Amino acid sequence: MNKTILITGASSGFGLMLANDLHKKGFNVIGTSREPEKYNGKIAFKLLSLDIDDDNSINSFAEQLLKETKQLDVLVNNAGFMVTGLAEETPMDVARKQFETNFWGTVKVTNALLPLFRKQKSGQIITVSSIVGLIGPPNLSYYSASKHAVEGYFKSLRSELNQFNIKVSVVEPVWFKTNLGHNAIASKGNNIAEYDALRKKADAATQKGLNEAQSPEAVVNAITKLIDTKQPKFSNPVGKMSGMIAFLQKFAPKMLENTMLKELK
Repeated sequence: MNKTILITGASSGFGLMLANDLHKKGFNVIGTSREPEKYNGKIAFKLLSLDIDDDNSINSFAEQLLKETKQLDVLVNNAGFMVTGLAEETPMDVARKQFETNFWGTVKVTNALLPLFRKQKSGQIITVSSIVGLIGPPNLSYYSASKHAVEGYFKSLRSELNQFNIKVSVVEPVWFKTNLGHNAIASKGNNIAEYDALRKKADAATQKGLNEAQSPEAVVNAITKLIDTKQPKFSNPVGKMSGMIAFLQKFAPKMLENTMLKELK
C-alpha cells in the first residue's frame, strides 16, 4: 500500500516541487494551499484548503482530512515565510507574525493531526526548519528565533511520541532557490543611525546568500530519504557546508561566530 503524505504549502515553490516528486514516485500526496481553487486542473495531486494562521481554517481542514483519509503516514510541515531585518529595528507586529506562521501555525497543524497518528500508533512528522534554527546570523533575528522554537518543540515531541511509534524529524536547509527568498518580508521599522553601516553589510550578505542559493533538489531528496528510513535522525542539515556549520555550532561556536562576523567587516 502506497504511503499517504500530507504536505503543507504545496501549491508553489519548494512545496510544489516536493509534492510533484513524491506523486511521480507513486505516493498518495495531499497538499494544502490557502486558495486551492486557483490550481484546479493544474496539479495532479489532491489540494485542500488550509491557512495555518487561521484557527478556524485549521479545524475545518482537520475535519475534512479525517473524513477523507483513513490513514496518514507522513506529515511534512513546509508552510512558512521569512522576515529579514535587524532585531532592534523590526516592529513587534512583524515579529509576532513571523512566529504566528512559522512556529504557532506549524504547531497547531501538527497538534490537530496528532490524534490520528496516536490512534494509528504509527506515522512520521517531518518539519522543514532551517540551518538558522541552529545558528544566529545577523539580519535574520526573528526568522532564526522562529526556527529555533520549531527545533525545540519538535525535539521534545519526538521523545513524547516515541511510545506511539511516531517518528519526528526536522530538515535544516541552507540557502536554496525557492520562493522563500522571493516572498521574504523586509522589516521596515525605524532605522537607527548607529546600525547604518551594519545594516548595509547585513543586507548585502543576505542578498548574496539568496543570489548564490543552490537548486532545491537536495532538500527534496533529503525528505524522500527520510520517508524511506526506518529510524530517521532528528536533525538533518541539507546543502553545501550545512554539515560543517552544524559541527562548528556544536563543537566550535566561537569559530563559527567569528566567521559570520567577518562577512560584516
